[in-house]
Amino acid sequence: MSRPASAKRTASPSAAMPTEGAWAAKMDRLRRRVRPQNKLRICDDDALRQRYEETEQTARRARFLAEASPGDEDAAHRAADAAGAHEDARAALDAASDFLTFRALPRPLLEDLIAEHPPTAKQTEEGAIFNPDTFPAALVSAASVDGLTHEEAQELLNSWSAPDAGALWDAAWQVQQESRVELGKD
Repeated sequence: MSRPASAKRTASPSAAMPTEGAWAAKMDRLRRRVRPQNKLRICDDDALRQRYEETEQTARRARFLAEASPGDEDAAHRAADAAGAHEDARAALDAASDFLTFRALPRPLLEDLIAEHPPTAKQTEEGAIFNPDTFPAALVSAASVDGLTHEEAQELLNSWSAPDAGALWDAAWQVQQESRVELGKD
């Protein structure tokens, strides 16, 4: 049974029950949680992306070898050099990239947005919970931290290649599914 919203939390002999002050502090932290965000990198420079991936693999291998041989100074230097090259490649890739950031919507807002874009009868028969023709641009726009308008979102979804448009949609949709809570055994 849930307690009424107006009910006061009282100190309990059980150590498991939080005090009124501890509960208020916990609720304050829960209310201030930042919703999850996703960043989509857009970079048309294949050579920079490839260089970044190669330096990432090289740095990972060098770090593994250095950790496997803690007394090997040469391995430690190679790992440090590889890490530096990887950071340089990351900086170059970042400089040549544009980023779009998406934030999880509050649950009622997401539910309202889905309700505003109901599936057609045929789409419902196919198992859709929203209209895949109208909802993606609405979600991309609503979840955009950058202020992407509905029209701009629709333009990108229509003009980009299928994989790129899919990545744009995924960035906005996946952050809506991200959970940062878990059920514990305690």
